Amino acid sequence: MKRYFLEYNRKKVHVTEWSNNDKPVIFCLHGLGSTSFSFLHIAERLKEDFHIIAIDAPGHGRTEELASAEEYEMPRLADWVYGLIQQLKIGKFFFLTHSWGSFVGLHFLAKYPNNVIDTLLIDGGYQTKRIWATSMEDEMDDLEKDFDEYVFESWDDFYRSEKENYLTWTLAIEMAVKDLGVERNNRIHWHARGETARHIIRGMHLNETENIYHLLPKNITLLVATLPEHLLKKRLDTAEVFIQNASGHVILVEDSTHMLHWDRPEVVVDEIKSRWLTKIGG
Repeated sequence: MKRYFLEYNRKKVHVTEWSNNDKPVIFCLHGLGSTSFSFLHIAERLKEDFHIIAIDAPGHGRTEELASAEEYEMPRLADWVYGLIQQLKIGKFFFLTHSWGSFVGLHFLAKYPNNVIDTLLIDGGYQTKRIWATSMEDEMDDLEKDFDEYVFESWDDFYRSEKENYLTWTLAIEMAVKDLGVERNNRIHWHARGETARHIIRGMHLNETENIYHLLPKNITLLVATLPEHLLKKRLDTAEVFIQNASGHVILVEDSTHMLHWDRPEVVVDEIKSRWLTKIGG
């Protein structure tokens, strides 16, 4: 594994690679509030068969923020990803995305479908704001507050708080969680600023993925979480819209939360190997 910076559009972008350069590329986009290390659990199990490239999205981890709210709108983020992929000299690739990264990924697929061999969405891209959210302003305010007020006196306090959010706790999860904190003025802050979250929520409301379902390649696979139980009906309803309007393929993953790839990494790995190794003759 290697982590490094590159300069792209006059901004620093932080990249994590699990390199087997003679193997097919999996390009990864993480969710809102996460980092490229979100895929650590998956990548370590796939690195012998694939060359895995993940980035810290704009305003996340160690990647610099974009200049304006407009730059976080989905079509512009799709263009941003396309340009970055060109700079990284990635040809055709497999697309692995989680949560907000799946929203960006679907907009990318609507504009640049010929770049992608196949796509796997991890509990993302299908949660239309028409059903899943209240007002745009309320959601922006809530996320901005959550990000900016998530501050702790020590790393132990930070870890203790994070452990409450996950079904399991492993060394890989601990490494990924450490990537979510940044030390400033002897306190531990959330790595992404509330303003970034605010811009992203705005973009998700303005550019609904449901509006582009008809433009997407057929048979995109979506892994859907089943926990907590009170969200399951909403997940199933919106997943059904994805099946009908995007001709997508949906798999329910038992005993998994929205952090499905942390809860059940073996399911994601098995799905990738069974689908993608076949496509490349592995």
